[in-house]
Amino acid sequence: MGKASECEWIVLWKDEPFTQPPPAEPILQWEGELSLPQQKASAALVNSIETKKSILVHAVCGAGKTEILFHMIEKALRENLRICIATPRRDVVQELAPRLKKAFPTTQIESLYGGSEDRLPHAQLTIATTHQLLRFREAFDVMVIDEVDAFPFSADAALQKSSAKARKAHSTLIYLSATPSRKIKTDQTIKIPARFHGYPLPVPETKWLGNWRKGLTKEKVDPALLKWLSNRPKSLIFMPDIQSMQVYSTILKVPSVHSADPERGEKVQAFREGKTQVLLTTTILERGVTFSGVEVAVIGADDPVFTEAALVQIAGRVGRDPLKPKGNVIFFHHGLTDAIVKAQRHIVLMNKEAARLGYVKGFMV
Repeated sequence: MGKASECEWIVLWKDEPFTQPPPAEPILQWEGELSLPQQKASAALVNSIETKKSILVHAVCGAGKTEILFHMIEKALRENLRICIATPRRDVVQELAPRLKKAFPTTQIESLYGGSEDRLPHAQLTIATTHQLLRFREAFDVMVIDEVDAFPFSADAALQKSSAKARKAHSTLIYLSATPSRKIKTDQTIKIPARFHGYPLPVPETKWLGNWRKGLTKEKVDPALLKWLSNRPKSLIFMPDIQSMQVYSTILKVPSVHSADPERGEKVQAFREGKTQVLLTTTILERGVTFSGVEVAVIGADDPVFTEAALVQIAGRVGRDPLKPKGNVIFFHHGLTDAIVKAQRHIVLMNKEAARLGYVKGFMV
């Protein structure tokens, strides 16, 4: 939204609602195919445009949630409805925008986040961070909240209130998440326990790392991590805090990113394009981003910052590409926690449910 302080005015513009014709046909120009569980979820979302009811799509990481939205978006645009896809993280907006512009090339699409350049007053489809919803009042006929359980949206009542005010009284509300909170209440829930490519979710391994923080003062990295890194062509390493991450970044001579990093976008893009092979990160990249062929390690997985949901999301970065559907996930720890054990169990149970329903291959129930 940009900087503001309590002594500055926030002005709301009140005028007659603007209408414009639907985008030129064909509205949806996507040549992919939906899997069976995706088709079921897509049909439910299309129906929600008519019923104006709320719906939660509980889909595993890599289920193809963006593609599930396509036919719903197409129907809404054809009916001249205004749509917003909101997500707590800027990185997700930056990844979603080009994918949606490619699928809907005749649609006026804007992406909004702190520092973004788009300022389209009457965009048919808006992709925004949840903070940007403060700009709108009763503007959207369809509101999609992606990663509804993610910080800061899940913990900020003001953001939740602004998302409610940004949509019209009679509108469709859609929540998307791989790890939804039990507090979320909707008229309907659709569950997708399998990835779109039909391969099971990688189940994380665990390995004791000892008191790895002691090594920070001596600028040493545990040999177990170095051994793991030596066998990985592309590695994303999650760390519990910025300070320890920056020490590791110096020792390993690899880039690192965090929420306040001014070069965050450039570093993430360089990693995505293969210009760098190792990237250290905080939980800022735990969800909503896709890297082909990546493998993941978590240092200090027993730290309280790594909740069950965070660990499930982190593990979900691996194996998303149908051409590289497998990969290693390892939780380095100084003692197992409930969060680690529950995250492993969560993933195993999703794989079992998907296998029972015939959605995945190569996984024994």
